[in-house]
Amino acid sequence: MVSFIEERPKNIAAGQNMVSDPKSAQKPPAPPGFISISRKKLLQNLEINAGARVNSWVDSMRASSPTHMKSAPSTADDQGSWNLNHPSALDMFEQIIDASKGKQIVMFLDYDGTLSPIVADPDRAFMSKKMRKTVRKLAKCFPTAIVSGRCRDKVYNFVKLAELYYAGSHGMDIKGPEKCSKSNKDTESVLFQPASEFLPMIDEVYTQLVETTKSTPGAKVENNKFCLSVHFRCVDEKKWSELAQQVKSVLKDYPKLRLTQGRKVLEIRPTIKWDKGKALEFLLESLGFANCTDVFPVYIGDDRTDEDAFKILRDRGQGFGILVSKFPKDTNASYSLQEPDEVMDFLRRLVEWKELSLRTQSRM
Repeated sequence: MVSFIEERPKNIAAGQNMVSDPKSAQKPPAPPGFISISRKKLLQNLEINAGARVNSWVDSMRASSPTHMKSAPSTADDQGSWNLNHPSALDMFEQIIDASKGKQIVMFLDYDGTLSPIVADPDRAFMSKKMRKTVRKLAKCFPTAIVSGRCRDKVYNFVKLAELYYAGSHGMDIKGPEKCSKSNKDTESVLFQPASEFLPMIDEVYTQLVETTKSTPGAKVENNKFCLSVHFRCVDEKKWSELAQQVKSVLKDYPKLRLTQGRKVLEIRPTIKWDKGKALEFLLESLGFANCTDVFPVYIGDDRTDEDAFKILRDRGQGFGILVSKFPKDTNASYSLQEPDEVMDFLRRLVEWKELSLRTQSRM
């Protein structure tokens, strides 16, 4: 496995990072003219617009809820049509292998909902011993990266495999495999941290969110170093609007942070052009596959944030994405798997195929 230190994409000059200078951010254009409006009317309009934004977030929170997805009306025809466009990666395994022949497979794996089940307490999202054993074997066959919204250190403590690449905080904190130095001590090789200058702001907002949301039972704020997560999986649905309002009230003073959403979680991230798709491209470049036609990236994930990586693979016309979901979703992934157990089965079959290929080559 190749080890890297302080590498950057080719389009980033030395001494620079991927964060656009906050001071140079464009200001919105001034209005073309002034409209006479009463103070009372103005305040009413502001309240209506703010309420509409919060309501739209609550609607989005409901839409991403697995319980609502189960109860949403869905015909057998809809499910069948979706399955035709996103067939099971297990059913299509032979076709996938045929497409990868003569190319280097590189594996990218989300963590929550992909390698571990989604659980009520995010601090207890442990992967099984069988899954860890499978991923360890996978990494012996192919370069393998974990790409997660979690803090890199936290996801590493869940996975506990030093031979992998880790991209935490939605790809904003990347490191390569550990290697032993002459003194026989493990050393980390940090590859890229494009949002370092936002760390003080992230910590400040974390403290405010913890204080602001403590009145909402079940809400949990998680500091993922370069981003924050507000989990509402254990929040009564009647309180979702209140929670959304609390989060928005804190973020209104931080225009350099943006609010996105995942599965039962609100995500707060720096407004830089960096996501899981960018992390995938960076890792491919670091591995020497930036402009290669003989690379076959496979990305497996279950969340909205994984769509950035799925789209990159579609646009590149290389490899494919696999969405982990029991329900039809709009996605850029080519294939699907229903749950982490199916992910493990797919990874096992990949390992078995690779080991068989190596044995066949050695006999020849």
